[in-house]
Amino acid sequence: MSSLDPSTSLQRTYRYLRIGVAGMVVVIFASIGVAAASVGWLTSLSDYYYTSARTPFVGALIAVGFALLALSGRGLERGLLDAAALFAPLIALIPTTLAPGTVAGVEAPCRFRCFPPAFEADAANGIATYLIAGTVVVIVAALLVMLRQVPVGSFAVSGGVAIGVLAAVGLSWAFARDWVLAQGHFVATIAFFALFALVAVLAAFPRRSDPPARVFRALYIVIAVLLVAVLAAYIAFLPQADTLGIPLVLVAEAAALVLFSAFWIVQGIEKWDLANPSLR
Repeated sequence: MSSLDPSTSLQRTYRYLRIGVAGMVVVIFASIGVAAASVGWLTSLSDYYYTSARTPFVGALIAVGFALLALSGRGLERGLLDAAALFAPLIALIPTTLAPGTVAGVEAPCRFRCFPPAFEADAANGIATYLIAGTVVVIVAALLVMLRQVPVGSFAVSGGVAIGVLAAVGLSWAFARDWVLAQGHFVATIAFFALFALVAVLAAFPRRSDPPARVFRALYIVIAVLLVAVLAAYIAFLPQADTLGIPLVLVAEAAALVLFSAFWIVQGIEKWDLANPSLR
């Protein structure tokens, strides 16, 4: 181990994961910026799913889901981050509804917003893959518990969250497919950022004897408050998204992503030298 790099492999793993999560926001913004050069500024960031930004947009959100699972920590924080990790891929795999004429070549047979029928097969494949992969992960985790490689308490939290989300998605898709196509993207988005606002609050007031320094606590509180405000604005603007004239939904989504990235930058700085973050 070099004297210039006294960190352990575990430290570097956590550092790179946090940097990587923040970096995925850069990927999303970059892909949308490139697409906007040809299609212009759309009503929301999610509308860019139907443009050339689709592949990096989907890939980044799925990568964020895996990273959040790895960073989920312990106790209540584990449950919140595991739940957020399950909603992140759904934001990508269930495309947003679209107003007619928003994107050239994409037909939306409705007066306002609706789900483009040509993309239903994509959504069906994505949700089926999500359910299969999620079920396999839960089964593997259960086997590891049986082999005493994973504590029962850890599986009870993460496994319970995963089973609940997977069951809700599976049942909704089986019995209310039209509702999932019309509302699933927005529900997943709201759930993801609401959970993350709670994560920021928990980071400011953790259940441990060594609370964060005042500057970090203040930053976490600011991030949580702003996330709640942005989420409220997103919900308020959403019904009139295509009639506002100004893409306020796009601005709200961009602000939420910036705050999400800011959280991981702040936490990366706070825990940069922590020997084993999972044991805090």
